[in-house]
Amino acid sequence: MSTQAKGALLHPRNRHQGRYDFVELMAVEPRLAAFVIINPYGKQSIDFANPAAVRVFNAALLKQLYAIEHWHIPEGYLCPPVPGRADYIHGLADLVAADRHGEIPRGATFTALDIGTGANGIYPLLGQHDYGWRFIASDIDAQALACVAQTLQANHLQQTIDLRLQSDRSAFFKGILRPDERVLCTLCNPPFHTNAAEAASGSQRKWRNLGKQDPQRKLPALNFGGKSNELWCKGGELSFVRNMIKESKDYAQQVLWFSSLVSKSAHIHLLERTLKQVGAVEVRVCKMAQGQKQSRFLAWTFHNAEQRQAWLAAE
Repeated sequence: MSTQAKGALLHPRNRHQGRYDFVELMAVEPRLAAFVIINPYGKQSIDFANPAAVRVFNAALLKQLYAIEHWHIPEGYLCPPVPGRADYIHGLADLVAADRHGEIPRGATFTALDIGTGANGIYPLLGQHDYGWRFIASDIDAQALACVAQTLQANHLQQTIDLRLQSDRSAFFKGILRPDERVLCTLCNPPFHTNAAEAASGSQRKWRNLGKQDPQRKLPALNFGGKSNELWCKGGELSFVRNMIKESKDYAQQVLWFSSLVSKSAHIHLLERTLKQVGAVEVRVCKMAQGQKQSRFLAWTFHNAEQRQAWLAAE
């Protein structure tokens, strides 16, 4: 990650446009001063190989741009790159707005479901701030949810973000969505890898791409941290998203748009095949880019255009 948010490639509504102003960031979050360095180009930056620096940097961004005064995650939990997470939220908003003549649905009458919110709760925090949506945030890790609960309480957001523990590790919506709930969209940052070795290899590849490999320096195995359930699962993201797709059919009448990040473009056509098997009416692949990184989210619905318009009009 560079000290520039690469604004030309970010979504137009993404707040992370242009170069980071470290003077302003340190003003809102004084702890950041201890981590600021001068990079090889003579610009202020932070050491993105230092998980503690990344956590404080994220806290500064959230405080400066999203009015999140208190945000903390325990050491070892996934610390997300905020600009990319924001692009996913804005992309989903555009997707839904297409059935509303371009008007983005805003306010707490609309509910989104974040599957696997982690200890950071980043999607609900961003989506609630920018669009006022109510969020359901689920996770299989009770400690992670307890950490998010502290963030919500400290920022007076308990009434707009509902935390729910998923007790069935094989389920996504079962046990989380109540029979009378209607959800505008779901989103998910799935565990991308199949095992710990693959996750570590991916992290080292990122360092090589960023030119940060130094034989004399011991780099962290995982540059943004992450517990095992956040980073890998049996079968990796392909198996994870396939299972989500299969279960989504049972909740077709409760959810307008389902979605998930997909890190590997080669998985898209395989997942589209699964979506055809379960009878998805429309499927969208929404591309995103942050600097050198190319990413995408896959979205699907069991409602045709007329049904989607009627759904949105009724909210």
